[in-house]
Amino acid sequence: MIYLDNAATTKPNERVLESAEKYLMQEFYNPSALYRAGYNLNLQLKEARKNIVSCIADENKFSCVFTSGGTEADNHAILCGGKRGNIVTTSGEHSAIFEAVNEAKQRGIEVRFANLNSDGSVDVNHLLSLVDDKTSLVSVIHVNNETGAVNDVAEIAKKVKTKNKYTLFHSDGVQAFGKINFRLTKDIDLYSVSAHKIGGIKGVGTLIKRKDLVLKPLIFGGGQEENLRSGTENVFGIKCFEFAAKEKFNDINQAFDHVSALKRLFCSLLDSTMFDIISLESASPYIISVIAKGVRGETILHEVDDKGLIIGTGSACSSNSNKRYSRVVLACGINKQLADGILRISFSTDSTEQEVRAAAGILNETVANRRRLMT
Repeated sequence: MIYLDNAATTKPNERVLESAEKYLMQEFYNPSALYRAGYNLNLQLKEARKNIVSCIADENKFSCVFTSGGTEADNHAILCGGKRGNIVTTSGEHSAIFEAVNEAKQRGIEVRFANLNSDGSVDVNHLLSLVDDKTSLVSVIHVNNETGAVNDVAEIAKKVKTKNKYTLFHSDGVQAFGKINFRLTKDIDLYSVSAHKIGGIKGVGTLIKRKDLVLKPLIFGGGQEENLRSGTENVFGIKCFEFAAKEKFNDINQAFDHVSALKRLFCSLLDSTMFDIISLESASPYIISVIAKGVRGETILHEVDDKGLIIGTGSACSSNSNKRYSRVVLACGINKQLADGILRISFSTDSTEQEVRAAAGILNETVANRRRLMT
């Protein structure tokens, strides 16, 4: 089996699981308890918080709120950060942002969507034109989860603050964290991350925030996470997250080069008469979106699955939607006929050259066969 749907989820890192196992089986206590074992776990959470934040930010200036995943982190940022006036975001956001801003709209906040360029990156000039003195929050995805387009969120945040210094800036960094070498700047107020995209386990994420930013909780209860996210913390999952992040950032540049080589190889092996590549060379090497011309992407997905190749057709989080076409792909200016053939291939550091060669061969053969059957 060749697994190339790592943008949907990655295989948990076995070394990480082994290192964190004691927090599941031995040190299973409630970190909010007053006895010694509970207090010691609370210290472990503080250590994890510091280590995760330090991967991309100054831990003296930023902290984080542990969540159930990237979706909750995005919802927290939107629904508790965009409190008045209008929210500006892009047409290329993950559904966790898209649906959250629609909820904010139901609560009386105006929502403005910036256009996309053909590769899925945001049209920065259009986005800035939407920001005014009533804009409470701007949210721009760091790496587009469908096309891999990379937005320069540090520069965009700086320009947003120049227009309105009181506007909060948030970025969904789920597909960037641990893959793109990047540091948070003073202009970025909030940044969402998910553990299972980097070899951690599902059900854990974090919203990184400026320490001096006053933010209301999204989930209420016992006051955990410094009253920002109630609910007993998943210590095992959080420690898995911490250990996975450490591993990723220890060799992030080498991993980037490895995956970049795989992307170049894969693109060179695809039959250009049957595939158009949407993702530009400047996109994240971890994600490639292609169009299988003249066939349905979903059909190809199932056929290659039968041959031992697992890929995607876009965001896995939108697969439960009844909409046939990706709203992100359509926002890139791709017509419905071509959008019907979208496939997403996404690598991890565990992906190999042998797998890439085999995957390209399976895709070329499958699309060719499907097209013959249709003629």
